[in-house]
Amino acid sequence: MLVVAEDFFKHVDAGNTTNKLGSKVTPVSVNELFGLNTLGISLARIDFAPRGLNPPHIHPRGTEIVIVIEGTLHVGFVTSNQNNGQNRLFTKVLNKGDVFVFPIGLPHFQLNVGYGNAVAIAALSSQNAGVITIANAVFGSTPPISDEILAKAFQIDKNTIDYLQNQFWYDNN
Repeated sequence: MLVVAEDFFKHVDAGNTTNKLGSKVTPVSVNELFGLNTLGISLARIDFAPRGLNPPHIHPRGTEIVIVIEGTLHVGFVTSNQNNGQNRLFTKVLNKGDVFVFPIGLPHFQLNVGYGNAVAIAALSSQNAGVITIANAVFGSTPPISDEILAKAFQIDKNTIDYLQNQFWYDNN
């Protein structure tokens, strides 16, 4: 009785790509569009400046399928650990109209490799798929993960870890 048409409508403008990454993700999940509640779907508009990057990230609660609306994107995802200890990269260059799937929970990225701006629409198999940008989570957590842990995990010196932890980790979401 309390539901109105506006609960099922949202206008999504182009995102501002004048940032360090040159991209802007505009989510349309249950948090932005209440009509998605219990429907198990959401989407996002991703705007890219030339050479703009949607950095490696995961969606812990949803598979993503992306369609390129404008421009050319280099996309890819990395599989989970295989039997031989290797992780496999699946990558493709997409043009207008091309579609690519990123399985749930796997690290993936999109990079604008064209000469102009690019736009993609991502559909997700969850009303709230979540997003964890890997570099932000690992090097920008509060409180920070111990530099001893990160230095050993990444097999680099603690000074490099300190440098990375002191960066401003931009969130394009």
